[in-house]
Amino acid sequence: MRRTRARTPAELVRAEPEPDFPLTFDGRPIRGLPGRSIAAALWAAGILSWRTTRVHGRPRGAFCGIGACFDCLATINGTPNRRACLVPARPGDVITTQEGHGHAALDG
Repeated sequence: MRRTRARTPAELVRAEPEPDFPLTFDGRPIRGLPGRSIAAALWAAGILSWRTTRVHGRPRGAFCGIGACFDCLATINGTPNRRACLVPARPGDVITTQEGHGHAALDG
């Protein structure tokens, strides 16, 4: 029996991916890819948590990955409470860890 090499969908259609681009997370440079979400860029960089809970400060990241929950909230380009799994990554995006409700800097 002859086996054929498994090919990816991108190989089948001869797709050429666009180049990656820079983002920052808490001041640390990471890379994003066109068509991927902020959560995907963070995962690819090995970052699994980018929010802490309001009451106990427990770490959170992506849970459902489809925008149904709110575990992946992040501060993106200065705007808190953005669901990182729904926001497309763009060149130059600045993502910061969100603590609690995300409005601590606005309270005072």
